[in-house]
Amino acid sequence: MNDINITAKLFLLLGSANAMLAVIFGSFGAHALKARLDEHLLKVYHTGVEYHFYHALGLILIGIIAINIPINLWIKNAGWMMFSGIILFSGSLYLLSILNIRWLGMITPLGGLLFILSWLCLCIAIFKT
Repeated sequence: MNDINITAKLFLLLGSANAMLAVIFGSFGAHALKARLDEHLLKVYHTGVEYHFYHALGLILIGIIAINIPINLWIKNAGWMMFSGIILFSGSLYLLSILNIRWLGMITPLGGLLFILSWLCLCIAIFKT
């Protein structure tokens, strides 16, 4: 199997799995957490779900693009930064809202920065082809 297929399959798999998790977390928030969290924390939780889903779709997009362009470090960095951004951004919002641990909010902007950098890397990867 060549590098293009491995990279594409990896990001397609990560994207699909994360889209599934975003649906699960969204359902959990809508049903199990609605009665347990105050309005502000529920909104924080749903922001995590929203960005989780956007960037799961972004990972799928990276996988599709990786099928069609020569693999380079930029496309790989885009995927790994986007995946890490999901963990840091959405993960910190999930934990902050459920556990009410305020310092986790300091981690969230790092995830947001990774999202921004991942989209920039994707732009560069496409531009360089």
